[in-house]
Amino acid sequence: MTADRPRRFGDLADDVAARLPDREGLVFGSSRYTFREVAARIDEAARRLMAAGVKHGEHVALWLNNSDDWIFISFAVQKIGAVLVPINTRFRTRDLSYVLTQSDSNFLITHDRSGPVDYGGMVREAVALPAIGDEVRDSRYPLLRHVILLGDAPQAGTLDWASLARPARDISADHLSDRACEVTATAPAFIMYTSGTTGFPKGVVRTHELIRNVEERAELMAITSSDTILNYLPLFHAFGLSEGAWMSMITGARQVVTRGFDADETLDLIEKEHATIIHGFEAHMKGLTEAQEARPRNLSSLRTGIFAAGMLSATPVVRRGMEALAPLKNLSGFGMTEVWLGVSLSSLDDDETHRSEASGWPGPGYELRIVDEASGEILGPGVTGELQVRGWAVMKEYYRKPAETSATFTKDGWFRTGDAALWLTDGALRFLGRYKDMLKVGGENVDPMETEALLLEHPAVQQVAVVGLPDTRLGEVAVAYVQCKEDATIDAEDVLGHCRGKIASFKLPRHVVFLEAFPMTESGKIKKTDLREDARKRFLPAPAMANETREI
Repeated sequence: MTADRPRRFGDLADDVAARLPDREGLVFGSSRYTFREVAARIDEAARRLMAAGVKHGEHVALWLNNSDDWIFISFAVQKIGAVLVPINTRFRTRDLSYVLTQSDSNFLITHDRSGPVDYGGMVREAVALPAIGDEVRDSRYPLLRHVILLGDAPQAGTLDWASLARPARDISADHLSDRACEVTATAPAFIMYTSGTTGFPKGVVRTHELIRNVEERAELMAITSSDTILNYLPLFHAFGLSEGAWMSMITGARQVVTRGFDADETLDLIEKEHATIIHGFEAHMKGLTEAQEARPRNLSSLRTGIFAAGMLSATPVVRRGMEALAPLKNLSGFGMTEVWLGVSLSSLDDDETHRSEASGWPGPGYELRIVDEASGEILGPGVTGELQVRGWAVMKEYYRKPAETSATFTKDGWFRTGDAALWLTDGALRFLGRYKDMLKVGGENVDPMETEALLLEHPAVQQVAVVGLPDTRLGEVAVAYVQCKEDATIDAEDVLGHCRGKIASFKLPRHVVFLEAFPMTESGKIKKTDLREDARKRFLPAPAMANETREI
């Protein structure tokens, strides 16, 4: 950054192109781009957005799978001072409708089709597109003006991304530059949706100032233009966006993006592209380890990456992975959308025990404390409590949710993570799991209340509760407990069929259990702790139910 102007996301491509114009910066499939070409494609996308009528401060929802277009369009949105709203590509019509409404999105950009998924068809189910023209007039989305489709041919009622190239030619470089100069670092840059403990997903509002967070982590991990980041994580998530797309632009590291995660494809690409950095969750580490053990590749280029290792279930997976994926030096850490990444992070010179059994050390700009939930007492080493975080990188608000924003902060300004952790005697942090009822399915946050609310719409359902069940592949899966109305009869397929196509597939229950009555507390609440224990007894083999903690 310069002395008088903090960097904005719209500056990143221009800055790295000025430093490393001919360095290969992005690889997606058979397409390869230098940083100069990436910057040019971002400018072209920015002109198309301006031609479509995107104004400063308007919200642009991006519902695309990982691709080079995701990179170009996302940076273009932010370069012209609009606000990016990434949408999970596994969302379906119900999820899409909620995010479009709650985020006040003015534009939606998506595929017409991606593989077997008909995104255009889902848009037509969720949004009343015009029969004539392309301006949306749906009272359910009073601010939504246009749907822009990326596809093979224009579709009625929408704007065609390819066709916007013609009017974009009339927008001069000076006009684009003027738009970019109007953007301030303290302005909202994006709204990222994350599930919470109650209700539907909440939009975390972030400004361009978050660039500093990534810069600090780049220094801690010694990431430079000599590195190659292999990014299979979804770009609509904080992890993939921050540690892939942004980290590449900030450091000049080359980024190889894949459409999704396939363990064999990933290992082949590490060998072919000489990747030095990979990141992921427990499920990714497990898949990569098993694939490498089955068919070894040359992974000698691997240097480091972040795979959280604090939870008891993750420690053996990471230990095995560090052996199979050597010389990868795994770094453990903690982060979440509300507080971003690097709240805690291992050091490159940490020993193997810390990198496989802890969650790192407090990161730059963060204060951490562990508190007894009941008494509010601040806890010392070895005692489990709720992790609370304070610092400049902590979010300021959930979009249009003042009550939820207020509730998630203590009176003295600490963010309540709802996660259980403890301090080790040497000052390292260990994340242990969640106090909240949130599920974590293959790295995806799942709010059980959303699925519960949907199932309660079924005419035969009297009451329902969704709880998490440990799973060796996904970390956790959902189990739905259902009480039917009197004289009503449904089966598990009826329950799942009611959900399919309305919520993302990772939110679907893996198991369905029917009860005549729920275990209840004295205050009239369902005792989910009893249900979790019941699910373990029903569906887990006895050895998988035992966990032991080993002191570092």
